[in-house]
Amino acid sequence: MEKEANKGFLMKTLDWVEKVGNKLPHPITLFALFALLVVVLSAVLAAVNVQVEDPATGEQLEVVNLLSASGIQYMFESMVENFVGFAPLGTVLVTMLGIGLAERSGLISAMLRGLVTSVPQSLLTAALVFAGIMSSMASDAGYVVLTPLGAVLFAGLGRHPLAGLAAAFAGVSAGYSANLFLTALDPLLADLTIQAAATIDPGYADSILYTMNYYFMIASVFVLTIIGTLITDKLVEPRLGSFQGSTEDDEINYLTKIEKKGLWGAFIALIITLGLLSLLILPSWGPLRNPDEFLASPFFQSLVPVILIVFFVPGFVYGKMTGAIKNDKDVANQLSDTMSTMGMYIVLAFTAGQFVAYFNHTNMGKVLAVTGADFLDSIGFTGIGLVIAFIIVAAIINLFIGSSSAKWAIMAPVFVPLMMQLGYSPELTTLAYRIADSTTNIISPLMPYFAIVIAFAQKYDKNVGIGTLIATMLPYSIGFFIIWIIMLFVWMAFGWPIGPGAGFFY
Repeated sequence: MEKEANKGFLMKTLDWVEKVGNKLPHPITLFALFALLVVVLSAVLAAVNVQVEDPATGEQLEVVNLLSASGIQYMFESMVENFVGFAPLGTVLVTMLGIGLAERSGLISAMLRGLVTSVPQSLLTAALVFAGIMSSMASDAGYVVLTPLGAVLFAGLGRHPLAGLAAAFAGVSAGYSANLFLTALDPLLADLTIQAAATIDPGYADSILYTMNYYFMIASVFVLTIIGTLITDKLVEPRLGSFQGSTEDDEINYLTKIEKKGLWGAFIALIITLGLLSLLILPSWGPLRNPDEFLASPFFQSLVPVILIVFFVPGFVYGKMTGAIKNDKDVANQLSDTMSTMGMYIVLAFTAGQFVAYFNHTNMGKVLAVTGADFLDSIGFTGIGLVIAFIIVAAIINLFIGSSSAKWAIMAPVFVPLMMQLGYSPELTTLAYRIADSTTNIISPLMPYFAIVIAFAQKYDKNVGIGTLIATMLPYSIGFFIIWIIMLFVWMAFGWPIGPGAGFFY
């Protein structure tokens, strides 16, 4: 009891977050419960005759009762379609084929190691943060490659290894949404946004592109790299002090000759691939080009197979040149291994698909959006305050539910229509969510890789626990959160597009 009493407010709060979060059901179970809740609520709201005016048609919109005869019939008949029609399912599986081969052939690991081991010592911190941010191209590879590598590199230079670990972890996790290239996250979130926006305005939803946040995320890479570097060098490393432990067992895994050769081969393959793809887009006769309106080109609706090809070809070439791929059986095995890791996601897609479909079919999303928008408008809670409030809410939810797609599958059907009712574009709502979803990853004990990062840190300090890691990462979380919000409102003030054809207002 005395030990508990001596804990500060922050540690007590974090203990509470961990305790509550651990009691939450698994996301698969959570979506099943949400779907069941929608069924029950639809019956209750229909019984009391809840209605709103449909903003698109001006007609009265009623809640559809899923416990009626027709509702029960719908649930049975639509179950398979709700699953296979769940917007991000095909997107994730297809993109992971390309990304998975690039990762399992060793290309992603070699690229990350090559980047951070080839820069001058003065730029090492920046290189670590930058490489961490860019590692989102390969899903979670940065956690297991860059985080321990950052510690080893700092230790080898006589710097505190935990500072190197923190810099890499901040880039990988807190900067997860930013990238110079499109990643699997872009079409995954966009599909859910399009699905939610269609409940209010199907015509507008058809114009939403997978690249809707692309310009903002490119700029974010450089801004977050600078902020992450300053926080590491000016706050985190001075706080840690000098390292007194032993680093004799640490060995920096520099690139071998065969790996360097493979990287050059992969780079040439990438250039050739991009050149061939450009022939489908740039010439007036290109089959993926719309000569009348570039943003309406089939290319922008074909980014998922483009991502697949852009990762698959260099990954295959690298694997062949390094010996990781000897024949077609190796390719098949690596692709199969990638898909085997997606089993949890496939089951999640089943329960999430039912929840999203039920929510949309009952009209509860529209009813909630119209009612909520009217309430917020009546109390004058709009503008910058509303956007910041949404970011804060999403950031808090992120402490308890780590999966980006799982959270957005829950939040998009509610917040995208609500914000549209208040005049804000689905693209802005998605961007605000991505900021919140990234910045609090590194201080959530429930983040899947949190325990692994602690294990890496304990190699240098056996006393490192949840509190130590959170205290180390908190400056990054706060810094990224504040700077990203400031950056968002500067962007809005100048009226810059956040992506091709994507503005702030609906």
